[in-house]
Amino acid sequence: MSSDFDPIRMAGPPAPGNPGGGAPGTGTPGEGGGTGFDLATETRVRTNKPSLYRVLLLNDDYTPMEFVVFILERFFNRSREQATRIMLHVHQKGVGLCGVYTYEVAETKVAQVLDLARRHEHPLQCVMEKDD
Repeated sequence: MSSDFDPIRMAGPPAPGNPGGGAPGTGTPGEGGGTGFDLATETRVRTNKPSLYRVLLLNDDYTPMEFVVFILERFFNRSREQATRIMLHVHQKGVGLCGVYTYEVAETKVAQVLDLARRHEHPLQCVMEKDD
């Protein structure tokens, strides 16, 4: 089987300043200014950290303290002691921090708390605000 394939000719004719032919920069050192090494660069994409939001419980005079503790344990993964401490802070100061989350997580937790409070007919308020 005969072929017109000539591997040397396929590399292309020598270019001016590139006596070895082929792509510039692929010759041996000293030939046509090529170094024999190509500079490998990697573009790094820097992503910004997502904004964080504080989820807060607001005090009211009607929601039972035990229900607030239950909410903190269930939705915010707090131990009984941590939940009790946060509940007492809410009771005494009027507001308490449940946790700091990304926007979507904070929004979901607020909705879960409000939904459960409404189903149990408690006026408990839960809000989120941007963390500085």
